[in-house]
Amino acid sequence: MWIFGLNGNFGFSARSTAEQVTKGVDGTGLVAIVTGATNGIGKETTRVLALRGVHVILGVRNVKAGEKVKEEMLQKHPGSEIDVMEIDLSSQASIRKFAAEFIATGLPLNILINNAGMMSPPFTLSKDNIEQQFAVNHLGPFLLTNLLLDTMKKTARDCGKEGRVVNVASELHRYGYKEGIIFDKINDKTRHPVIAYGQSKLCNILHCVELTRRLKEEGANVTANSLHPGVIATNISQNSSLLACVLGCANIFMKNVPQGAATTCYVALSPKVNGLSGEYFMDSNKAKASSMARDPELAKKLWEFSLTFTEKN
Repeated sequence: MWIFGLNGNFGFSARSTAEQVTKGVDGTGLVAIVTGATNGIGKETTRVLALRGVHVILGVRNVKAGEKVKEEMLQKHPGSEIDVMEIDLSSQASIRKFAAEFIATGLPLNILINNAGMMSPPFTLSKDNIEQQFAVNHLGPFLLTNLLLDTMKKTARDCGKEGRVVNVASELHRYGYKEGIIFDKINDKTRHPVIAYGQSKLCNILHCVELTRRLKEEGANVTANSLHPGVIATNISQNSSLLACVLGCANIFMKNVPQGAATTCYVALSPKVNGLSGEYFMDSNKAKASSMARDPELAKKLWEFSLTFTEKN
């Protein structure tokens, strides 16, 4: 249990903060995109990456809020390189626009952190008529990654440094449907939103499993890993009164935001992660995802299924 602060194989625990797990890392010259960077662990991830010298692009729905975060970061860390770009992960048109605009800047891309997400809202459809959690938590990052992957591969070749795709998943991937992914009922209104959330987080992990296979097959110097940030009091649970109540009662067992951002920053920057791909991390250490999350055939099926949604919109 994290509250006891026991260190894992990589020397850190759930009590470690993002600054602690990246101490001594020099990110100068690296460029990272962080989605959902205006609050919670996304904001802290941005701060720590910028502190380590990384040029960070905030991918945000609310540009005004993003600019406010940028201003706050520059006050804390003068000289940091931070840019703000608009992206709405519930809209594939917005994702394509973001990717095209980023590529047009000519910037390299070393790190892509798919952090943005939503948790257990009432049933709604995305702007592309797909169940909102599946759309925002999985299809959005899936499409964004695919659109930026060539840039990441080129950057890795040009600079000789490993590129990293980082998906923020959740231990709730274990508590979705017994079948894993209900491919033929993605838009089923009767599904419980918490279970649908678990399904979307399972997809985050499987995405990295299949992406890793494809990257290794072509010899690309880019890795893809997923992680559980921990139980953190952020506004991701604002859509569920039950979850908010549970989290409030369990406050003593929860991580604070600097601790919650630690695993993301660790997987994004630590040299100890070099060469690791298709792995699942928790508390800044390697962990073991569910057997379903490690199923290569399910990962392939999800990839092909996801392509049918992202290629037609």
